[in-house]
Amino acid sequence: MKAILCSQYCQPDDLVLADVPDPVAAPGEAVIAIKAAALNFFDILMIQGKYQIKPPFPFSPAAEVAGMIESVGAGVTDLKVGDRVVASCGHNGARDKIALPANSIVKIPDNLDYDRAAGIIIIYGTALHALEDRASPKPGETLAVLGAAGGTGLAACELGKLMGLKVIACASSDEKLAFAKQHGAELTLNYAKEDLKEGLRKLTDGKGADIVFDPVGGSYAEAALRSTAWEGRFLVIGFAAGDIPKIPLNLALLKGCDIRGVFWGAWARQNPDKNRKNLEKLVQWTAEGKISSHVDRTFPLSQTAEALKVLAGRKAMGKVILHPGS
Repeated sequence: MKAILCSQYCQPDDLVLADVPDPVAAPGEAVIAIKAAALNFFDILMIQGKYQIKPPFPFSPAAEVAGMIESVGAGVTDLKVGDRVVASCGHNGARDKIALPANSIVKIPDNLDYDRAAGIIIIYGTALHALEDRASPKPGETLAVLGAAGGTGLAACELGKLMGLKVIACASSDEKLAFAKQHGAELTLNYAKEDLKEGLRKLTDGKGADIVFDPVGGSYAEAALRSTAWEGRFLVIGFAAGDIPKIPLNLALLKGCDIRGVFWGAWARQNPDKNRKNLEKLVQWTAEGKISSHVDRTFPLSQTAEALKVLAGRKAMGKVILHPGS
């Protein structure tokens, strides 16, 4: 089978399309013939050796896949050949097939296509965990979402609206903001044109945002924290801007606010049953049209480098999907 391989820390153009042996399902596992593999910003960090998780070489990027069960190992009773499924794999999704523990695989309905299914797990899983488990939301509170047109930001806009929050989309272009407004945002702020701190204060009548969802980091983080309301919650999601900010802790004191880390991957490993229920709920919501799981664009496996560069340039509005076997 074909696989995109990272054999040493490198840039996207250095990844290699290679032949590797087909996987075999061990006891308790199933092999998925991958139809769609979703990329995330952290895939770039992973191949560069800058991510907190460092798989052994060689590995493939792409941490979430959708496809069809090709074979099952001994002891697997709840999956069968031909089932349409989705799963989180951490890495190694950019290949034709993968063997995974059966208890990590979730079936998807026939009316949910593979591309949209592949994009559900990480961005919506992260956003749901952030808002439901970490943000302590109350209906009617304001939620400011940075990077609102990106994968995780867009998921936060949609889920925030579903939870009854007043969503303020913050992004770097009017095009991105218009897109976020189609997906749950009530108000918008272009931080390429307007000061983020002052803009958020103005949109909240001087109070500040009750919850800030920040997958961007860099210089925007401190400005957003300064715009939080009294007893607000600042959610640290990631650092798409590249720089990890150093926050003056006196801001937390002066605002009586919380800075709360959101590490969905670690939480999911420690709470597998709750995470699986979250994923099943997200699959159902996507199939019902309550969330979009919007796909920005797709690429064949051979163009993985080009797909990653779309993410690196922050050009994607929604998910970037690979098509193994194409």
